[in-house]
Amino acid sequence: MIKQFKQFLTTTNALALAVGVIIGAAVGKVVAAVVGDLLMPIISLFLPAGDWRTAKLVLKTSTDAAGKISETAISYGDLFGTIIDFLIISYVVFLIAKAFIPKKGEAPVLPTKTCPECIETIPIAAHKCKFCGSVV
Repeated sequence: MIKQFKQFLTTTNALALAVGVIIGAAVGKVVAAVVGDLLMPIISLFLPAGDWRTAKLVLKTSTDAAGKISETAISYGDLFGTIIDFLIISYVVFLIAKAFIPKKGEAPVLPTKTCPECIETIPIAAHKCKFCGSVV
């Protein structure tokens, strides 16, 4: 069983995936810290005073028999904060991927000609049409 597990790890790239998940979680924590500690204080200057992530729209307030107050509310501050976090994190991941993933070269554009028999486009160096088989 250990042999099969070792084979699974080496042949299916599971180990590379695990490393990627761990690095992704670490990058997520760093980006969340940058967002929470650096960007959000600046953004909060333009938002209502206080902790805007706890902002909510109270729909209903009720009190039970023990005097405990409960609210039914839409927590829009947390929703907006999560959306902003997602946008910033996804942009940073995009930049990292763009920097580290090698770019594929574009295929060279070959000069073409038209087959006189079937009117398909073929490379200019072709001696036989790959579509109809006629000699060109």
